[in-house]
Amino acid sequence: MKKMGIGLIGCGNISTAYLKLGSQFSPLEMRAVADLDMAAAKTQAEKFNLRALSVPEILASGDIDIIVNLTVPAAHFEVTKQILQAGKHAFSEKPFVLSLQEGEALRKLADETGLRIGSAPDTFLGGAHQLARSLIDQGAIGEVLSGTCHVMSRGMEAWHPNPDFFFQPGGGPVLDLGPYYITNLVQLIGPVKAVSAMGSTGLKTRTIGTGARTGESILVDTPTTHHALLEFQSGAIITLGASWDVCAHRHENMELYGSKGSLYVPDPNFFGGSVVYTDASGGTAQPKQDDHPFGITNTTDGQGEKRANYRSVGLADMAAAILENRPHRCSLDLAAHVVDVMTSILDSGEKKQWIELSTSCARPVALGKTEALKLLDQTAG
Repeated sequence: MKKMGIGLIGCGNISTAYLKLGSQFSPLEMRAVADLDMAAAKTQAEKFNLRALSVPEILASGDIDIIVNLTVPAAHFEVTKQILQAGKHAFSEKPFVLSLQEGEALRKLADETGLRIGSAPDTFLGGAHQLARSLIDQGAIGEVLSGTCHVMSRGMEAWHPNPDFFFQPGGGPVLDLGPYYITNLVQLIGPVKAVSAMGSTGLKTRTIGTGARTGESILVDTPTTHHALLEFQSGAIITLGASWDVCAHRHENMELYGSKGSLYVPDPNFFGGSVVYTDASGGTAQPKQDDHPFGITNTTDGQGEKRANYRSVGLADMAAAILENRPHRCSLDLAAHVVDVMTSILDSGEKKQWIELSTSCARPVALGKTEALKLLDQTAG
């Protein structure tokens, strides 16, 4: 398969995952990195044998076809705009943008230039979530009527050395972790019609627990707990709990309740995990988990747990889609709709009112085993 030249803007924590894992995909060739901090760019460039460039230099590079935007969320819109204006396709880390207006402005620019925009998360393309998709499409649990999603913890300050942006406008659990859950719900059961929510700020300050700033107190300037109801166009109603004010809980990450059974879906923040479903009597079944290439464990996380990690598969699918002249799965329509859902949750929590969404999107096309294998570079070590 022909390869597309990939550049990255933003050399923070997440860039390592893209640079390390991107090389396993056949349509991608990592070529250069850039950052406002040239020292950070040089560190990553040396580690992965790439070119370290300034932001203007990478935007002007003739061998770069797609630029991945790994800047902080507040900069996503402006940097993606610059990428498109430079004549490059853009792929953004989540959240895509921080308002629907920003998303629509980028859509207009992409339409004018004929360029593609993609956005994380791509974890919904993982083996576990594609298996869940297959079970729903096969009618294993009948029509999805309702469900629950929970993503709750104490927050980011314990492990992130510079967690400030998580607790400022543009941060918070809905915009930071909501993309994984809402995107997966959309690919499983379709677009959202309306939302209602309540939000609160649990703690006014946070104390950094790691790195050079350990012990430093930072201010919290965004809600850190939201409870939302999502009404889907299909008629399903899903409860979403997203909080960084929870010490411990026993909720499952995602449960979907159908007319013929229930489906237990693993954490959408990850590509793999165990999928279980029941029939109407409550009897459980666990389908074969390891058929899909993007469900096979290939790494060990910081807690020693084996994980399937295929970050960059959404980028690879977009690159292949450009080459094959077909739609890509981590699409602008999907990302913009998820932004609409998330910002409507925040708006509803502030206004305490039900909000009808102004956007919609198609479910992304399922990613089967054969297509997944085509995206993998079989010669990669």
